[in-house]
Amino acid sequence: MASNEIVVVGSCMIDFVSYAPRLPKSGETIHGREFVTNFGGKGANQCVAAAKLGGKTSLIARVGDDIWASKYIDNLKKENVNTELVQYTENCSTGIAQIAVADTGENMIIIVAGANKKLSTKDVEAAQSVISNAKVLVLQLETSQEVAIRSIQLCRGISILNGAPALAEFNPQLLKLPTIFCVNESEASIFAGLPVTNPSEAESAAVDLISKGCNSVLITLGDQGAFYLDQHEKFYVASPKVKCVDSTGAGDSFIGALAYLLANRKDISMKEAIEKACIVAADSVTRLGTQISFPNGKILLDL
Repeated sequence: MASNEIVVVGSCMIDFVSYAPRLPKSGETIHGREFVTNFGGKGANQCVAAAKLGGKTSLIARVGDDIWASKYIDNLKKENVNTELVQYTENCSTGIAQIAVADTGENMIIIVAGANKKLSTKDVEAAQSVISNAKVLVLQLETSQEVAIRSIQLCRGISILNGAPALAEFNPQLLKLPTIFCVNESEASIFAGLPVTNPSEAESAAVDLISKGCNSVLITLGDQGAFYLDQHEKFYVASPKVKCVDSTGAGDSFIGALAYLLANRKDISMKEAIEKACIVAADSVTRLGTQISFPNGKILLDL
């Protein structure tokens, strides 16, 4: 199997998306105006985001044995993702996500992991040569902590762990092993135990996470941009102002873009890479959907 510059270990989800004027309150039923089914899951999203920008990507994941499994793999192939390491899982459903999106672009998501729970350290070890030859390895926490930890241990390139969904209790190796620990404001708050609503609070949380062993911390702040900290530098990057119609998958678009840039643009600094990733993510929220909203490589030509 030919090695790819970006390898993603993670989840495949079918997104069942309802659009409504606003998000419902607890116990409330409201009328939506549209329903669509999309391909999602943080792992696959991040892989597709990098592939659409022109990255040579490979996904290590599991789908079920239901009607969605082959459709999902066909979609990945259409997006030029190498699917040789995406496995069918007997007697298991493909992962699903129920998503509600408000007219403001805000969203609420419930996931049922399904086959993603079956992705194991044995699967990762079977792909050792692919992982060890990757320029950039990307992981998340929709699969198990053990899978993420073992994958990073096999990585010789840059590793990005997206700490999502956040865990209140976790193996400290999740913080100490990756090159970059990337979380959004709510996830940073859980991992650091501090409020994170603005760049100043993001800096405090990043300092705390560095003290807990992170090599570098990247906190995304939605339309406020992103904050980065490592042992040598710290900076804040603002996000372009756009009209948000659907924020679902924006963080995945950001990470996919960052992985692509780190693998392909050795001529730019970390700050420039994060600035460009913010532009890609901001562009994605101007369209409905998740993977279908991610931009192609044309967006980077003039950046």
